[in-house]
Amino acid sequence: MTKLNTLQKIGGISAILEAVIYITAFIVYGAVLIYPPANSNSIQELSFLSDNHLILSVMNLIMYVLFGILLVALVLAIHQRLKIKSPALSQAASVFGLIWAGLVIATGMISNIGINAVIELGKIDPEQAMIIWSSIGIVTEGLGGGNEIVGGVWVLILSIGALKGRIFSKPLIFLGVAVGLAGILTIYPADVFAEVFGVSQIIWFTWMGIVMLRDASKSVIE
Repeated sequence: MTKLNTLQKIGGISAILEAVIYITAFIVYGAVLIYPPANSNSIQELSFLSDNHLILSVMNLIMYVLFGILLVALVLAIHQRLKIKSPALSQAASVFGLIWAGLVIATGMISNIGINAVIELGKIDPEQAMIIWSSIGIVTEGLGGGNEIVGGVWVLILSIGALKGRIFSKPLIFLGVAVGLAGILTIYPADVFAEVFGVSQIIWFTWMGIVMLRDASKSVIE
């Protein structure tokens, strides 16, 4: 197997794992973790963080740090695929993809460091601890937890490049365009766009991963 095929295989596996991470996050945060009501006091919120410290830390590592590492592999694999027929768009997409990966990893690291600090401070001053936790939440939301603009731009540009270079099927490309637009629209403060981006990315990551693995096994790399 050539180095190119090996990279495509790694990229395909990474893409499928990205989809698995999204699904895991939906299950954990939608059905396993029961957040305290919005009108909860600082003691209740701090108790929730303390009781769920381990699972929250593990999920941050999986959802952000591991996701970002896998994303780097996928970005490089797709760039390798596009750079011959769409060099400029491939380079532009890769820049946004790597920036997104960095932001995602930073989000996870800040969240985990923050939750540890907040729990320790909460033993002394619960009110101040939750103020700091709120500030950490604003930072992580700004980095990427609350918007997916950079990720949306990456998917949109690479989809346009794939269309121009006639790489990947048109249904996959058009799905990528829709995913990219949904990500960009998360600039508007409405949960619906983030939800659409997340769900559509599960499909896109899975589809992209299957295509890359299939082509790598058949040595059909353009």
